[in-house]
Formats: sequence, C-alpha cells, structure tokens
Amino acid sequence: MLDTLLSGQLLFAAAVLGALYALIGLGLNLVYGTMRLLNIAHGDFLMLGAYGAFWWFTLTGISPLIALPLIAAGGAGIGLALYALVFRKQLATGLAPAVIEARSLLLFFGVSVVIQNVTALLFSATPRAYRHLDTVYQIGQTAMTGNRIASLLVALAILGGVLVFLNRTLFGLEIKALIQHREAARIVGINVSRVQIVAIALGFGSAAIAGGLLSMTEQVTPFMGFRFTIAAFVVIIMGGLGNILGGIVAGFLLAVIEIYAVTLFSAEARSILIYGAFVAILLISPQGLLGRARR
Repeated sequence: MLDTLLSGQLLFAAAVLGALYALIGLGLNLVYGTMRLLNIAHGDFLMLGAYGAFWWFTLTGISPLIALPLIAAGGAGIGLALYALVFRKQLATGLAPAVIEARSLLLFFGVSVVIQNVTALLFSATPRAYRHLDTVYQIGQTAMTGNRIASLLVALAILGGVLVFLNRTLFGLEIKALIQHREAARIVGINVSRVQIVAIALGFGSAAIAGGLLSMTEQVTPFMGFRFTIAAFVVIIMGGLGNILGGIVAGFLLAVIEIYAVTLFSAEARSILIYGAFVAILLISPQGLLGRARR
C-alpha cells in the first residue's frame, strides 16, 4: 500500500491533472473575483479550445502547442464579446454583488446550452481524438507520455507567469485591488472598466488554453465541459473565491485527492468525490479552506 501511495506514476498523474485544474480554476477565479460573474459555462469555453486544437491539428498537421496563442485569442475574443454585449451595462449600473451573481448564473446557463448545442449541430456529438506527442518516456518506474509532459510544463509556465504578473506589475496589483474591494479600487483611481476587460480576456483565454492541452490526452465532445466546470468551482471554493494563489494550490490538492481515490477505490469514486467535496466545502467553510472571510 505504501509503495502505491509513493508511486512516481501517481505523483506525475496528480501533477499533470493538478496543473490543468489550477489553470481552469484560474480563469474562473479571475472573472468572478473582478466582476462577481458566476460563469457556469466556463467548461464550455474549455471545450471550444479543445475543438480549436483538434481542428488545427487535423487540418494542418502542425502541433496544437503552436496554436495555443491563437486558441487563447479566440477564447478571449468570445469572452470580450459577451462582456460588451451582455455584462458591461449591468456592471456599470452599480447593482449589488448578489444580484450580479444571480443574473450572471442564469445568463451563463443560457450561454452554456447554446454553445453545447451549436457545437453539436456543427460537428455532431461523436467523440473526436488525435494522436500527438504520444511517445512514452521511462524515468525509473515512471512512464510519461510527451503530451502529458508538455501539458504540465505549459500549464506551470502560464500559472507562474500570471502570478508574477499579478504580484510584480502595477496592472496586476490593480487587478488584485479590484478583487479585494471594487468600490475602494474605484475611489483610489483604478480604471475598473479596463481592468475588467483584461481580467475577462485572461479568464476566458486560459480556459481555452486548458482545453487545447486536454485535447492531446482526452476525447473531444460538445458536452465535455460540464465536469470541468464543476471541478473549477470546487477548486475556487476550496481555495477561496477570488484567492488566486489559493485556487492554484487547491487545484493540485483536488487532483491528488482524485487520483488517489480512483487508485485506491474505483473509477466511479471520481464523480462521487468531486460532487461530495463541492457540497462539503460549502457546508464546512463557505469562504474556502484557504480563503478568508470578508469583513
């Protein structure tokens, strides 16, 4: 049993999944933290990124890693279009956060249904997949495929870059200030509208990139996004809503729990674990296990 728990194979699998969960949760956290928008269509934008990577590789034969900037730009563009057409006026009217959250929940539910069904209409519901960087590398007793190594490195690079951006640049500090207190940020002269535009571009772009990375190791379907939406909400609730670093840590923590639960019990334990963790955290610590209560 101890050998299983300390297996390099499991640790590598948890690291890859954790990096992807952290990246997915990052986008959701940025959007919620700066605008209080509950994006339950988050996984569907991941799905669009996965389809973008699939069709890029299918049509060009070029690595989807090369296309990640284009995929991110596409996701960011869709997010900005939604912001301009749907959410900007609501955010500008000074509605209470609870009202914004409730409205955004319903609006994003509609967006999710539209995206899923339009995608199914265009590409059918048939699962699609491709083989890329599937060479197996053996390090000791640990077998690693090239696509998983690439996913881990790209996700870690993006997470590290975002943390440096948020903590070491003036604009990043403005984003953190807006997450902490919207009205105080406005009072001290922060351009709230500009910060929101950047935050939503980063949030939707990172979701699309996560989808592009996942497409190298998983089948792509129009309805694949829901389970990642749930996982992202578990991550940001566990890490504390609006707590960027906490969300990243929580992404790795959830992956460790999930990988070891599946290994020790069964594959069916995965869904039970994610939904159970979601409910338990809401009941035990609504501010998140790594979050702080707002005054």
